[in-house]
Amino acid sequence: MCVSGFSQDLEAILEMESSDTTLVVPGTFNGTRLLNGQSVETRKQGILEFLISHRFGRINTGFEEFFGLDNSNIRFGLEYAFTDRFTLAVGRSSFEKTYDAYAKYRLLQQKTGAKPFPLGLTLFVSATDRTIKDYEPNEKPSFNERLAFSSQLLLSRKFSPSFSLQLSPTYIHFNTVPTSADPHDQIALGIGARVKISKRVSINGEYYYNTNPFQSIDVKNSIAFGVDIETGGHIFQLIITNAVSMINKGFISETTGDFFSGDIHFGFNISRAFQIKKKNRL
Repeated sequence: MCVSGFSQDLEAILEMESSDTTLVVPGTFNGTRLLNGQSVETRKQGILEFLISHRFGRINTGFEEFFGLDNSNIRFGLEYAFTDRFTLAVGRSSFEKTYDAYAKYRLLQQKTGAKPFPLGLTLFVSATDRTIKDYEPNEKPSFNERLAFSSQLLLSRKFSPSFSLQLSPTYIHFNTVPTSADPHDQIALGIGARVKISKRVSINGEYYYNTNPFQSIDVKNSIAFGVDIETGGHIFQLIITNAVSMINKGFISETTGDFFSGDIHFGFNISRAFQIKKKNRL
């Protein structure tokens, strides 16, 4: 009888402690990239992440181009987490020879327990410099004219251990546009999801709807599907998409391939995380 009473008291104490605890919901997505676009995730303080992204040519070019594998666009990037919430990054893409820099700040995290919060929220801002020399010698653009900027609010919710959803309201500004009829400012909405099928493998999908695209270019909305494979410090993503560019202003505003007509690019993202600085412990 004493044992039974002690057991009931212990269960009551554990239940009370559990109800008074607030827990951060971990692992909404596997990495900092959903597919083409950013995820709500940021790395832990002191982590340096090296990212390599490839997008090959269109699959429907056929055997002559080895179904797109003869052509390749690549981006190299470095991300460093100054805190668990704040990350700075730089990158360089072979597509249009573009340099990019961005910052991510994790404003809010989804929580359960005594003080739950239903969503995760991360702010993303970036700037790009397009340096390809596709202009006449006497029409060289200035540095300011080559710049474009984007910003996003990344809102996520992990509904269950196997399903996560993200919305990505996006604003993009171009200092220079193809023609006077084209908008300098564009608004888009991205939606992405992850379905986890095992401890280390998940299936992802991503779609961006551009509300006011360029008028002089036959722009298509960006679509991507992929598989995430997590292997310790590596995250390996296999992707099919109609976008060539791997930065916001490119895949959201300048994609011309029609996914449903076969203008599909195979690609992959690889990331490797390095612990550069350890947290100070009291």
